[in-house]
Amino acid sequence: MATDVIMPQMGESIAEGTVTKWLKQVGDTVERDEPLFEISTDKVDAEIPSPTAGTLLEIVVPEGETVEIQTIVARIGESGESGGGGSTTAPDKAPEKEAEKAPEAASEKAAAPPASPGPTPSAPAASAPADPAPASAPTGTREERIQTKSSPVVRKIAAEHGIDITTLNGTGVHGRVTKQDIMAVVEVGVPASPASAPASSAPSATVPTLPPAPVGTGDRVEPMSRMRQLIADHMVASKHTSPHVHTLYEIDMSKVDALRRQHKEGFLQRSGAKLTYTVFMTKAVIDALKAVPVVNASLNGTDIIYHGDINVGMAVSLEQGLIVPVIKRAQDLSMEGIARSLTDLATRARSRKLKPDEVAGSTFSITNPGSYGGLIGMPVINQPNVAILGMGKVEKRVCVVDDMIAIRPKMYVSLGYDHRLIDGATAEQFLSTITKTLENFDETAL
Repeated sequence: MATDVIMPQMGESIAEGTVTKWLKQVGDTVERDEPLFEISTDKVDAEIPSPTAGTLLEIVVPEGETVEIQTIVARIGESGESGGGGSTTAPDKAPEKEAEKAPEAASEKAAAPPASPGPTPSAPAASAPADPAPASAPTGTREERIQTKSSPVVRKIAAEHGIDITTLNGTGVHGRVTKQDIMAVVEVGVPASPASAPASSAPSATVPTLPPAPVGTGDRVEPMSRMRQLIADHMVASKHTSPHVHTLYEIDMSKVDALRRQHKEGFLQRSGAKLTYTVFMTKAVIDALKAVPVVNASLNGTDIIYHGDINVGMAVSLEQGLIVPVIKRAQDLSMEGIARSLTDLATRARSRKLKPDEVAGSTFSITNPGSYGGLIGMPVINQPNVAILGMGKVEKRVCVVDDMIAIRPKMYVSLGYDHRLIDGATAEQFLSTITKTLENFDETAL
């Protein structure tokens, strides 16, 4: 009997995933725990192993398709066993609702032409076989139509923004409204549905549609990767959500520089990790978040969530994009613990071995353009954080010390903050605390 392969849940908060690549094709032999397909979620990319040994009988969800967790994506069984004819049409619902779809599935198989390879990410479900009934005219009650046309994540976003899902034409299979569809509606600023939106006589804002970029002779056009799409969505959503303000400080790193040179060998032997400027900065950030806890908060509508733990996200650049692994409960770590965590997370991020929960739950984030030589950056807030710190490069500069010209190692730092919650005075207090910590660093912490 064939074994169903399902979309796994890669983290507590993850409700759907995208099949980005099939590593086996229909008819191929696969061993238990052998990598079978790759997925991408809004948290992390991962290879998924086969749950059993056998022959890949059927690919149910094609590459580029996003489905809910627990959805059947493939079937594995004995060679020659029937698995559905190698179909690559994704199901509308999770397995627990398969029984409700039996009559519809039977009519689809009778009407559909022979299966063809699944669509690529750049050509979504528009090329899928047509349904016997138009996708734009679902039957049943309003609640049933909403359940049929969307996933829990999409319904949650729609509810938060007052959007009626039944009025949208989705780009997913059978007209399902995908996360990309609903985020596009949110970003453009479509008015809320009449049932949930407060009455207003003010005209709604409109966003002009930009013309497509011209493609010239010799240009290469390729679809964005799933990771690049998620980064783009996340950055646009952050700018749409938070009114960004930035403030800059210049920090004298003389004390840190001297301590680093003095202790780096012994620190490396004890901890197995390098004593970098980022380690010092992370320690200073943790102390500042303790002193100014509102910077370690999040907003939930009109509620402020003051987080009990300090979970520091550290941006790591990858070949295919950017990822932000998180040091959990950073307030409990020593300098050696911070250094080991930074090294471990960055190493595993670049080898794609992070778990989904290790890139979730940050309460504050740090990014370091200075590692590439940048003097300063104006980073975008990593939602749902309310602030992010940017580190510039450390370089010697001419300055005035006690009315005398001197040369000191200096660093520019920036704080991007959400002005809905953090005022300028609070941001200045936070950065001045970091400055005092670094310029008068306590050697006993080493």
